[in-house]
This record gives sequence, C-alpha cells and structure tokens, in this order.
Amino acid sequence: MKRFLPSTVLALSLGLSASLLAPFAAAAANWEALQPDRDQVIASLNVVELLKRHHYSKPPLDDARSVKIYESYLKLLDPSRSYFTASDIAEFDRWRTQFDDFLKSGDLRPGFTIYKRYLTRQEERLNFTLAQLQKGDELFDFSGDETLLIDRENAPWAKDTASLDDLWRKRLKDEVLRLKIAGKQPNAIRELLVKRYKNQLARLEQTRSEDVFQAYINAFAQTYDPHTNYLSPDNAENFDINMSLSLEGIGAVLQSDNEHVKVVRLVPAGPAEKSKQLAPADRIIGVAQGDGEMVDVIGWRLDEVVKLIRGPKGSVVRLEVIPAKNAPNDETSKVVSITREAVKLEEQAAKKSVLQLSHDGRQYKLGVIEIPAFYLDFKAFRAGDPDYKSTTRDVKRLLSELKKEKVDGVVIDLRNNGGGSLQEATELTGLFIDQGPTVLVRNSDGRVDVLADEDSGTYYTGPMAVLVNRLSASASEIFAGAMQDYHRALIIGGQTFGKGTVQTIQPLNHGELKLTLAKFYRVSGQSTQHQGVIPDISYPDVVDTKEIGESALPEAMPWDSIRPAIQPEKNPFKPFLAELKAKHNQRTETDPDFVFTRKRLDLSRQLMQETTLSLNEGKRRAQHDEIEAKQLAIENARRQAKGEELLKELKEEDEDTLPAADDKTPPEDDAYLAETGRILLDYLSLSKEAVAKH
Repeated sequence: MKRFLPSTVLALSLGLSASLLAPFAAAAANWEALQPDRDQVIASLNVVELLKRHHYSKPPLDDARSVKIYESYLKLLDPSRSYFTASDIAEFDRWRTQFDDFLKSGDLRPGFTIYKRYLTRQEERLNFTLAQLQKGDELFDFSGDETLLIDRENAPWAKDTASLDDLWRKRLKDEVLRLKIAGKQPNAIRELLVKRYKNQLARLEQTRSEDVFQAYINAFAQTYDPHTNYLSPDNAENFDINMSLSLEGIGAVLQSDNEHVKVVRLVPAGPAEKSKQLAPADRIIGVAQGDGEMVDVIGWRLDEVVKLIRGPKGSVVRLEVIPAKNAPNDETSKVVSITREAVKLEEQAAKKSVLQLSHDGRQYKLGVIEIPAFYLDFKAFRAGDPDYKSTTRDVKRLLSELKKEKVDGVVIDLRNNGGGSLQEATELTGLFIDQGPTVLVRNSDGRVDVLADEDSGTYYTGPMAVLVNRLSASASEIFAGAMQDYHRALIIGGQTFGKGTVQTIQPLNHGELKLTLAKFYRVSGQSTQHQGVIPDISYPDVVDTKEIGESALPEAMPWDSIRPAIQPEKNPFKPFLAELKAKHNQRTETDPDFVFTRKRLDLSRQLMQETTLSLNEGKRRAQHDEIEAKQLAIENARRQAKGEELLKELKEEDEDTLPAADDKTPPEDDAYLAETGRILLDYLSLSKEAVAKH
C-alpha cells in the first residue's frame, strides 16, 4: 500500500524563469532538441524538497553532496570510462561543486549538457566500431600479445580520441574472440556484432528528454541510498518499487550491470524459479518471444529489457543468458524457455517434510518447514474470510502436524526467501515467543515504533534452528533476527541480504519518487541494514556476497544500532557454540557437497580478481581450457566421493550448484539441510550432557 506525504511540498515555484529553460550553447548540435521542459523542472524541485524533508538520513544538499552527484552521474553514464575523454571531464569539472545550487534553483541544463555529450561520444564509438567491423580478416588476427584492461572503474580517462579508438579496437577484438571461443563462425560473429551496434545506434537516436531527466535525477537521488530513485511516468506505470517483473511474467528481480541486465533473485514459486534454469547473477543478453527471433539486448536500458521480457500469461519467452558460474571472459551462453504465468499464492505456501537422521547411535526425526515467502491473502483477510491464507496460519497448522509425528526438533528453512508481509514476520515470531517486541521501526524524525506479539503463550517450545542464506531478505531477516535475539533458535547458514530500510512512493507532478523514510532494527537494537543477520554457525556461500546483497550496492546505508527493546535472558547456545562449530567443521571438511561449494566459490573469486585479458587466441583458449579442467575436476571430485559416474567433459546440464530440496528430493539429500539437522542434534546432546552433570 502506498503511503503519501503531505501535498504541500508539491506546490512549488510555478513562476519559473524562462532563462532556466533556454537552450544551452555548449550542447552538441545533434542533440539540441533534448531540453528540460517545465514539468521536469518542477518535478526536480519537488524531489529536492521531498528528500530534504522526508528522507531517513536528511543529509544536507551542499558542495560535498554535489561532488557525490557529479561522480554518481559520470559512473551511471560511463562506468567503464570508455566514452568521455579527459578534456570532456576537465570541461565538466567546473561544475563539480555546483550541482547542489543547480538543483535547488531548478537549473537542469548542466545535467542535460553532460548527457548530450555522452550521446555524442556514444554515437562516435558506435560508428567507429561499425567501421572496424567492415574491415577484412585483420579483425580476426589474434596472434599478437595485446592485452585489454577489463577493470576500468578507476582507470584514467582517455587522453584523446586516438586513445579511445585503441581501447574500442581492443574491446571489439575481445568481443570477437569471446564469440569465437564460444563456437561461433566468423561470418556469424560479424553479422551478430554489426546488428548489435546498428540496433544500439538506432535506439540512441530515439533518446527522449525524459531519458535524460530520469538518468540525471536518479544520479542525484541515489547518492542518498540505492533504494531512493525517481520513476518516470512510464516507469511509474510499469514497475513495482523493486523493479521486479510483473507477477504475470517470469518472476525475477533484475538490475543493470554495466552493459548487461543481471538477475538479482527469483520470486519463490515463480516461473523462473520453477524452471531451475536461471540463477542469481546470471546475465541476460538476448530475449525472444516464443519461436521468434532472438533480440540482442547488450547495452540496453533495464526498463527496455523488462518490457521485452514481460508479456501475457501463458505465452513463452526465451532468454539467452551467460550463467553466473562462467569465468569472467567466458561468453558461452545458453537459451532457456520460460512460460509466463501468475505466481499462485498456494504455490508460495509453507510446506513441511521430515528429516530422518542417525545421531549418536539412535534415529531422530526433525520437522522441516520451508517458507518461500511471507504471504498474506489481503483480499480474503479484509473481506473477513475466516479461512484466509497466511504464512503464520499455515506454519501453525504444519507445527501441529509435526507435533503429532513426535519430531525431536524443527528447522525453519528461509533460504531464498526475499521477504513479504511485515505483519506476517511479526505474527510468525509470536508462535515461538511468549509476548514481546518483534521489530523496531525508526522513522526519519527519530521516533521508534515497536511492533510486538501481544498474544500470551508460546505455540511451539521445542528445539529449533533457522536456516538462512544470502538471498534471505527483509521480513526473513526480521524473523531470523528475532529468533537469534530471543535465543529461541540457532541461526545457521549464510550471512543474509542486509535490506533493512523502508521505502514509500510519493507521486509527483511528473512521475514518482521512491524514497527511504525508515529503518528496521532488531529487538537487540541492531540494524538489519547492510550487515544482515550473521549466523551462529556459517556455511560456505553459494553466491559471491560481493555480487549479491545490500553491501554490494553503491551508497548502501550503514549498519548501526539503537537502544535495545529487550534484555534477553542468558544465551543457552553460547556455552556450546565453540564445540558445535568444531563438530560441524570436522563433519564438513570432507563432505562432498560442502567441499564442492567451497572450491567452486574459491575458483570464482580467483577469476574475478583478474583485471586484464589476453587478446592472444592461443593464450585465451589455454586459459579457457584450464578453467574448464578445474571446474570438471571439482565436479568429478564430488561425484567420486558420492559414488556417482564421472564425467569426461562438463556439460551445462551436469553443472549444479548445491541443490535445495524440492517435492521430489528427500530432505536427507539436501546437504545444507541435513547438516543443519545434525547441528541441532549436536546441541540437544551437549545440553543434555550439561544438565546431567549438574
């Protein structure tokens, strides 16, 4: 539900000086028609005022903020420093500390000027690259020893056009070499790249004033935090606040990643998640409708790609993706077909299984409750339907069934749970504690609201563990944090996402502003922001935390703490944590699945540290073969340890990350889930021994 701020801030300065809207002489002639209009000027003034009054942090809009805005804008437009020259930057630098003044006065011309220069440079680069593609076989000569710097975030700006020409010649050679190693023939490579760059040129010529305005105002807004941004009228109509796809789409949350669109997470029970063909950090490079032609989307804006991916329920979209597991220079792609559909509430519902484990010479049964999302059927709830569906009601029913099965303990599985209803996170917490605060919400004025479980009594009092990973976010972090702070459960798995802020949508005269106006805190007073929940016992990460998570986002708000809402009793887990970790480490040191995950992540991190690439075909192929050999060795080591057939070569369908349990997989076969159960049983044994000694 959208919360609206007082409308008084929207009645800003309608008597704007005509001089603010006058053409700016320094703009490139080709793009002179791109000028800010009256609505955009008013909207920019409204954004300034809303951020000043209502953003959680309320940082001053001053010279220091101006520098941040300037650097944010340059990074947004040219993240790899491949378009602007040093002379362009020297020209723009005169405004370095003036963007605060420009925004306060409604003067958008400097922002437009920089963008129009960017368009000019883009056009020059695309034309240069197309001219290179018309050359003969020299484009495919990879016998030299040239190298390409790929980590250009802090590279010096090109000193002149000749330097840019050399950089783009190398970039083109790298693209050709990647495609050649991926198995494409020279004619097909040339045809693909010519089409790609001609399409980019055609789209460049369709740039509208609104595109410039949105980019500039977002560069400003996102210096406050990554979740504060401006949505143009079109985007406000088409997107939810997380830029996720429509639920009648494929069910994936996407973000821009330089020239690619990257998968951030998959919506639980959505078409993409159920297909098992997409994973977080995969890059989408092509989109096709049904059996239609694959449209190359490298270099496209996020909103343009999402428009292609969205479509009517029941229709098929094909995506060409570069898997996240590929080496940085490996452009080998795969095509996945996904049928668009709505995510059904019942498919997101909590479900149970029983984990049967042998421990210390006897058999144990542990109940497992998997919660894909925190859901609540608002429509049925508001209509007074006594049978409305919610996470808490479903979990309560499942706990009742598990009690009847006389389980020895319960594991709550929150892996990949991206959150949902805050009300449900609070009510679910109430099943496991006897009244008390569940989460604190601190507003921009410093007021702290306390959400609490008001019902007396605890529905489940038995032993408990909560399993989380990097994709456990928001409401998941609130529940896991409460369980940890009340010492109600062992928290096991990976560091969670770290999304601990609250946003609101504010309509403007032109588009909408999404801004951060509050922050979540655990009952211990610790924020869930940035740091997330740190498990009591950690598992190796399945995804690289530098790529996915709040801390991976620029200008993410920091972790902090406020006064705690509770003073918990003595932590019953603390005396045993060292021994629990020792037993866990001993078990998983040689466990095939844990060894596999650690080695795969280690290899990925090694490869991500590479800053240059060889443009010599022999060296690149040797490097490619070496990486594939390492990946094959890691996979076969796991297979050999589990008594499975070894592979002679690595095929796409043979490469797994550690699988989570599904309806067809026995919970004992999920290595992380089974180990969580063993840790809980270790705790039961150690605590019983401690009681017996006393």
